[in-house]
Amino acid sequence: MKTSTFKTIFSLIILFALFAGCQTNQAYLQGGLKDLPYLDNTQTRSISAENITGAKGMGGMAIPDPTEKKPAASGRAADILGQGWKVKPFLRVNAGETTTIMDVDGPGTIEHIWMVEGLSRANIIRIYWDGEATPSVEVPAPDFFAVGHEKFARVNSQVVVVNPQNALNCYWPMPFRKHCKITFTNEAASDLDLLAFQITYSIKKVAKNAGYFHAQWRRATTGTDNPYVILDGVKGKGRYVGTFLSWTQRSKGWFGEGEVKFFMDGDTKFPTICGTGTEDYFLGSYGFQEVYSTAYSGTTLAASDNGKLPNLWSLYRWHLPDPICFEKDIKLTIQALGWGGGKYKKLDDDISSVAYWYQTEPHQPFPKLLPLEQRKPVKKDQK
Repeated sequence: MKTSTFKTIFSLIILFALFAGCQTNQAYLQGGLKDLPYLDNTQTRSISAENITGAKGMGGMAIPDPTEKKPAASGRAADILGQGWKVKPFLRVNAGETTTIMDVDGPGTIEHIWMVEGLSRANIIRIYWDGEATPSVEVPAPDFFAVGHEKFARVNSQVVVVNPQNALNCYWPMPFRKHCKITFTNEAASDLDLLAFQITYSIKKVAKNAGYFHAQWRRATTGTDNPYVILDGVKGKGRYVGTFLSWTQRSKGWFGEGEVKFFMDGDTKFPTICGTGTEDYFLGSYGFQEVYSTAYSGTTLAASDNGKLPNLWSLYRWHLPDPICFEKDIKLTIQALGWGGGKYKKLDDDISSVAYWYQTEPHQPFPKLLPLEQRKPVKKDQK
């Protein structure tokens, strides 16, 4: 082959690879910069306490009510300026109450959720798609936004952002075809004086091949449950897109040798995908030497530097450019495996998790959510 011909072929291969890479990157920039210049028939709506239905031209219409019992935090100022002047910016959710914070017909797609609630696992977010009887999302509010152990830590990722003091944001796209309902439950013994939130969504057609967003919370101790099960019982076609772990390390030494395994589409004893270690799965290496928060992965709580236990870890991994695709079923586990004395060792740790995925409906009902006393995290000063 002549040198000139070889160079031409090589150049074409490079151009094709660059073009394919560009197309692939654009495909993952859903709702991102590439779409901003293009005008279509999409309509934007946003739900907050000031417009609980999200209806057009219906925001900020609350009328001050001085007789209201137990108003939200700013309610006592509501009669100063009158209608249109921040009369109802927050909701109050009393002990034991459930309030509906979104209840709209489709088709549409949730594009952003912002929430301030207090960072308590007593507060539960549930999302129901298209009139389903059991929720597709059932997660303690802080954990849903990658805040572990009820302990604030900044997150600066592509789909979850947590800002001081406890501003919780997520950008997971959540399409629905017929209906969307979101509830917020306060299972604490005390009232929640201030629930602030804003849910922005678009009114537009949903593609036929779009899956529904799901998120599930679990917790177990690895003295009895090792490997720890992050997700199981999923039936249908879908894509696994994210993992968040609140890991309570209860023994000294390095805890992150365990492998992450994806069993899918009929796998039984052995998985199709098997990782090489905990810090490897969370895109680190040689331990978690420092806090980091990036677009796709992070460890957001600093390890103890004084040798005292427990160590509290908050770890996230988003599979955005690399979703795990399954046709029929999926199960995800992680080993609690440490290192000591020159060899691996099983650990008796406390792990809670949130799994995030898209799938076809109907979905299998989730395991029953643990009662509040079993959801409460181990605190740093506890033995």
